[in-house]
Amino acid sequence: MSQTDSFIEEVTEEVRRDKLFALIKRYGWVAALAVLLIVGGASWREWSQARDRAAAQALGDAILAALEQPDAADRATALADLASAGDARALAALLAAGETDEGARSEAAAEVLRGIAEDPTLPVHYTQLAALKLVMLEGRAIAPEARRDRLAPLAEPGRPYRPLALEQLALAEVDAGNTEAALGHLNAAIQDAGSSAGLRQRATQLIVALGGDAEQG
Repeated sequence: MSQTDSFIEEVTEEVRRDKLFALIKRYGWVAALAVLLIVGGASWREWSQARDRAAAQALGDAILAALEQPDAADRATALADLASAGDARALAALLAAGETDEGARSEAAAEVLRGIAEDPTLPVHYTQLAALKLVMLEGRAIAPEARRDRLAPLAEPGRPYRPLALEQLALAEVDAGNTEAALGHLNAAIQDAGSSAGLRQRATQLIVALGGDAEQG
């Protein structure tokens, strides 16, 4: 390589270096900001996750403490007093509604369940569980036709509590005198993959009591 070529190469390298430094001076703040955003975002995510874990643990401890109360009325009151929102509020309310007996507290539980069932901001597994528990709580105080109307959407394929809804539908049909419809719901519950062994046993026993034959899935 001649001295001229070497000189030209050195000049070219210097020009490149000068351009690089100029770009860094001009746009370096963008890279620095990007680094800060990445680091800050990761820190925020870690803090947010830690906060959520702490809140979930605190809620769990409070629920356990409430459930350890010896009296059902005290358990219901403690659960209802939990300061929470969203999914946590729905969970506490569902547990509180389960601590019921006859009379005014049962009516109050029905109102709580109705509020959860009709809340469009909650996930479907909470709203449909509340709707199902409401039908079971009110029982024969509600006409079979009304129970059937409430349960039909819960018993559609793919719904989270379909087997239990089918069982309750069968009971409503029995009360309405529709034995064949009841048998159909019970056999559907037996064949549903989501049915528990206990539910299948109850359905089979009711089928036999109604004079039908259980269809094994």
